[in-house]
Amino acid sequence: MSINHTFQATINWNINEGESTQNPRTFSRNHEVLIENKATPLKVSAAKPFRGDDALYNPEDLLLSALTSCHMMSYLYVCAQNNIEVLSYTDNAEGDLEVNASGSGNFKTVRLKPVVSINDASQKELAKSLHTKANQLCFIANSCNFPIVHDATIVVR
Repeated sequence: MSINHTFQATINWNINEGESTQNPRTFSRNHEVLIENKATPLKVSAAKPFRGDDALYNPEDLLLSALTSCHMMSYLYVCAQNNIEVLSYTDNAEGDLEVNASGSGNFKTVRLKPVVSINDASQKELAKSLHTKANQLCFIANSCNFPIVHDATIVVR
């Protein structure tokens, strides 16, 4: 039996004086993403290479952060199932985006590089292997059409 959930987001964009959507160089890429019942809207733009505001989040940032966050949540879940106490988790993820001559593009790969601290040295190998199980459970990873590579480091404190 499957359970379905619906998620919603609202995007707001307005043309500013002096802008035109007929000229791809002059219109603002800045907009807001609002999620119901969330404290503040996200200020979003295109990535800097695509004439966006580098100080704001961009869709590529959000995809990468969704992947690493979902993987971490799945990983913490499988660690709890296996009685592994995780003390800290840090990930410096990277994604490679390829843009084609036509202007279309896609992510070719994402590398998750989590550094996980645990307190039991006897669980180090199991803790490392559970990244595979976490990837299988991750909703976002299961929705992607590109490889997600894990280069995990397990530290015993």
